[in-house]
Amino acid sequence: MMKLSGVRKNGAFSNGSIPEVLFSTPFITVGREPGSGGAHVAMKVAQKLGFEFIDQQIIDELAESTKKRKEIIKSIDEKARTSIQDLIHSSLNKDYISDYKYITELSKVILAYAYKGKVVILGRGANFITPDSKGFHVRITAPLPIRRIRAVKYENLNALEAKEMIAKTEKDRTDFVKKYFKKDIKRASYYDMVLSTSYMSLDACADLVVEGFYKKFSKVERYRGIFGK
Repeated sequence: MMKLSGVRKNGAFSNGSIPEVLFSTPFITVGREPGSGGAHVAMKVAQKLGFEFIDQQIIDELAESTKKRKEIIKSIDEKARTSIQDLIHSSLNKDYISDYKYITELSKVILAYAYKGKVVILGRGANFITPDSKGFHVRITAPLPIRRIRAVKYENLNALEAKEMIAKTEKDRTDFVKKYFKKDIKRASYYDMVLSTSYMSLDACADLVVEGFYKKFSKVERYRGIFGK
């Protein structure tokens, strides 16, 4: 896999120094609210397009590049940390990975998959790391009551556990994007498409994402990279 690196600019990580022309084959990023079904929509989109669905691979790549156990990477995945937390944990835990190291390696991995193209990348602020014009960027949402009901039904949680899990996960992801990319994860203008799964099946949502992808990229653009790399 090609190794690309992100840069830190005004406290935020970005791909600012990487020429967009390198990304010749389009890709898709999918952000999601917890309980919205976003991960399942992303998987369905990948299946419909014949793309590779990228989620667990990111953990595997980060564990390899940082020489840390996967459990360590999972424990900090999509979570922000303060400078004080970073200092304390790095002093007490030899397996700890600093937030700077984590986000730098994360940017490299996501950019490499985006460069490869024909992938659907789940979460982790991928739309803020990758070139805007070269990918189709989606956010999947649903009203909070519906997300709590789904968490009870599909995650085998009681009502209180579902409420706490969704609140914590949502805060973690929001804080993660705010700290490392200086962005509001909920702002619609950061995405090509924002879809609510309230009254549509996940399959119908995936169909809309595919249609939007085809609208943004012509057939020539979609397949240029296959022959050009």
